[in-house]
Amino acid sequence: MRAIELREYEPTEETLSVGERDALRAAVPSLTIEPATGQEAVYRLTPGSTVGALEIGDLSVSIRPKLDISRVLFLASYAMGAFKLQDEPFSFKDAETLVEAVAPAFVAAAQSAFGRGLLHGYRTEEEALHTVRGRIMVAEQVRRRFDIPLPVEVRYDDFTDDILPNRLVKAAAVVLGAMHIRDAYARDGLGWMDATLSNVSLVRFDPSGIPAVAFDRLNEHYREVVELSSLILRYRAFELDRGWIRASGFLVDMNEVFQAFVTRALRESLGVSDRALCSDQALPTPLTLDEGRRVGLKPDLSWWEGSVCVFVGDAKYKRVRDERVPNADLYQMLAYVTAMDLPGGLLAYAQGEAEPVVHEVRNSGKRIEVAAVDLSSTIGDIRASISELALNVRALRDDARRLRRAA
Repeated sequence: MRAIELREYEPTEETLSVGERDALRAAVPSLTIEPATGQEAVYRLTPGSTVGALEIGDLSVSIRPKLDISRVLFLASYAMGAFKLQDEPFSFKDAETLVEAVAPAFVAAAQSAFGRGLLHGYRTEEEALHTVRGRIMVAEQVRRRFDIPLPVEVRYDDFTDDILPNRLVKAAAVVLGAMHIRDAYARDGLGWMDATLSNVSLVRFDPSGIPAVAFDRLNEHYREVVELSSLILRYRAFELDRGWIRASGFLVDMNEVFQAFVTRALRESLGVSDRALCSDQALPTPLTLDEGRRVGLKPDLSWWEGSVCVFVGDAKYKRVRDERVPNADLYQMLAYVTAMDLPGGLLAYAQGEAEPVVHEVRNSGKRIEVAAVDLSSTIGDIRASISELALNVRALRDDARRLRRAA
């Protein structure tokens, strides 16, 4: 298998067939693919915010993040709600790709969980049987069978290992098992998991809607392997067929992870719910820039007290740099605070994209605060950085309250 090694936001020239080029472009939209000057079938590849591993036919593509891979997986796991920021449950080791880092941790978690035997539970089944089991569904029997006595439409509870936690684990194991993993421990472990879960149904889960598992004292020992399964399924790259080329992989959008991480960490630090501190996907009311309501606004973060917005902010993993609009992030934030009549707003960047500063906007009475979160530092330092960010958010909220009381 031919391998291409890329690094986040750094251009590299590589030879690609037309099929590989098109499949790669479809699988990773944030990857810029441009013909190299004066060379045939050679392309300039510049990764965007998406990192991870992808296999396209006989081509293996790795996009390595600037952060340690173990840190990326930690942030993605936390952003999904797998644990609180003061916890560090997963033992991710840095590796060449995200898959090589997550696979050994996943196998180790499965060995620990399955050590007590596969989890069993009751699942409600509805079947037509020649013997009565559970309850007869009289209405269904009449509708489907009329006066025919057999088979009988029944509903019963079956005690089985074919339940949601095991289905999630099996689906994740199949995703990783389809990729070329160099780590022998991980490869053997995934084969063992497949054999252990042979009686469990293979379900294809939608990455945007992984079902949650409720944990209690009976299944708490499954928490780590289930949370890792959800992580793998959430960031599983879609499978793509283009003629003779098939693409699959494990890809993480760092923009998405950073926004979700900051949002959840701030909620935790401020002690507020997701209904109070909202993401751009869950605004309580549509926001617009103009009176005609034709230009929509979707800030990454907004704090609501009832129907009143008292804070607005954006979380930017990568600073927008456009020669035509060199301060696009600032202009965007100014539009937010102006449209919502707030005294100020907050731009939170990953460390290295911006230095902390406060911009007082001329002739407007508005201010835009810029803060940085160093994701490469220790977990303790990240917690401290989030606590400082939370103080900024609370201060901007308090200023908005005072402004409205004075109006």
